[in-house]
Amino acid sequence: MATKVILPKMGQTMEEGTIVEWFRKVGDPVDRGDALFSVESDKAVLEVEARDKGVLRKILVPAGAKVPIMTPVGIVGAPDEDISGLLGEEAPSPGALAEHETREEAAPAPGPQPGYAVEQGAPVHAAGERIVASPRARRVAAERGVDLAYVAGSGPDGRIVEKDVLAYAAAQPKATPLARRLAAEAGIPLAEVAAEGARVTAEQVRAAAAPPAPEYAPAPQPSPRARVEGAGVVTPMAGVRAVIAERMATSAQTTAAVTLQSVVDATELVAARTRLKDALAEELGFAIGYNDLLACIVARCLTEFPYMNARLEPEGIRQLPEVNLGLAVDSERGLLVPVIRGAERMGVKELAVRFRELVARAREGKAQPDDLTGGTFTVTNLGMYGVDAFTPIINLPECAILGVGRIRPEPVVEDGQVVVRQHMWLSLTVDHRLVDGAPAARFLQGVMRYIESPYLLLA
Repeated sequence: MATKVILPKMGQTMEEGTIVEWFRKVGDPVDRGDALFSVESDKAVLEVEARDKGVLRKILVPAGAKVPIMTPVGIVGAPDEDISGLLGEEAPSPGALAEHETREEAAPAPGPQPGYAVEQGAPVHAAGERIVASPRARRVAAERGVDLAYVAGSGPDGRIVEKDVLAYAAAQPKATPLARRLAAEAGIPLAEVAAEGARVTAEQVRAAAAPPAPEYAPAPQPSPRARVEGAGVVTPMAGVRAVIAERMATSAQTTAAVTLQSVVDATELVAARTRLKDALAEELGFAIGYNDLLACIVARCLTEFPYMNARLEPEGIRQLPEVNLGLAVDSERGLLVPVIRGAERMGVKELAVRFRELVARAREGKAQPDDLTGGTFTVTNLGMYGVDAFTPIINLPECAILGVGRIRPEPVVEDGQVVVRQHMWLSLTVDHRLVDGAPAARFLQGVMRYIESPYLLLA
């Protein structure tokens, strides 16, 4: 029986997506679990699997088109089957799509239709929520490829214990030993892997874990979609580059941006980072970085100056109850901003671990839409490139962004003596429609206070 292929809701905040590429042509055979097409939403490019077996009879939404979630984008059926009954509702016209894209308030999205759910069961723990689990539970979860976000805890105060993980694992689909090991290494719950037969196989796990091919090759190589014209190379404004261009232009044109710049003494921050790096390297398996400390500082300051954790809505300025901190990172696919949800509830270690998890997924093209949306404030660091001060562009609908420059030793006079201190450049861009210059300066002073005396984070 012919069925429509639906653009699924692939994240809590996703309302629309752009079809990046169809992996099958009309007339090609399709099996359940085959990667049918890729979709981009908020800079995350994800593959959508076929949920039915047959032949791709028709593509309703071509590559490059943006449509709302739950929109029919194709039809799969038998080669000689009559699909005229499914063609009565064609894909939205360009005019309808334009109307959808310009609406200020989107209508509530319908729930996913049966057979098109991306996940089998909703996570028990919300994105960004701290998951409390015993060491044995975490070890067993790692061995069996269990994502603790889906496990309900039966221990004190909801703590996840070993038996909870074992019970969850027992309820998951059967899989070969190799498939379980590969799923654990890739961090993919087996419930998310489409099994063609009685058991999940290693091949199906590899297919689920494989990132989509990057749209752009590293410079100076032209992308596969680039074309040579005269003496130069023309790369189409598509994919992540188009999203970045659209958002940055909109921000520059619609905000009343003001940038405040200061130089702060970061000598104590440098010393604290060195101590934490040495003390935690073995436990964490990586070195604590300045971004980790700055994330902790900014999250603390946003709770102390809540007017900076706000956004402009049709009803007015809304102060948000949770700090969802975006940290800008560079990637071969362009600028990405993973979001740490509930950052104000995390310490430096937890922020560092979560940040690296999000960055790894984003750079591998495995980020979920919710990993890259919902931010309330952004930090962008160009210090590693030798940049001092700059004018960062606000990541709408946020009201501000903090730019971080390099740290370098400079001579200063203290008590009549010339000493060397470590100085850091900060550039805070705010939307003057939401925040005036003086309150923004007080927030920046708060950030500088913690940089100068990071031990105050313990107070």
